Amino acid sequence: MTLSLRPFLPFLAAIAMLAGVLHGADAADLVVIVSARSTAPMLRAGQVAAIFLGQAAQFPDGAAVAAIDQPVGCATREAFYVRVASKTPALLRAYWSRMLFTGHGQPPREVDGDAAVRKLVADTPGLIGYIERTALDASVRPVLVLH
Repeated sequence: MTLSLRPFLPFLAAIAMLAGVLHGADAADLVVIVSARSTAPMLRAGQVAAIFLGQAAQFPDGAAVAAIDQPVGCATREAFYVRVASKTPALLRAYWSRMLFTGHGQPPREVDGDAAVRKLVADTPGLIGYIERTALDASVRPVLVLH
């Protein structure tokens, strides 16, 4: 009697993909940022995930918040969602497909890269985004550091 791995191939492929995303995520620390003018408090990963997954539209202090995302396929985006929400790109795509189909939400607006996220967030106190730690400057302030 031989054991076939065929039934386990999708599961093994998902594990391999997640391992690759996690390995790539080790390259840089990420920071979740708000405008330097924002009064938003420090946040926990679960609070950040709720904002980026459209489950929360306010900071814990009650101030309105909107998320700014990096582009699909960007390594920074993939690392962010794995670290904050334990979602691979495929799981995130499925999540937003379900949310859109049921009318329960829209994904965050996307802008291209750390510099664009930092500028938009710096100029708008009600926004939250994420960038590599090396892209921080005085115009924004971190509310969560992701190692």
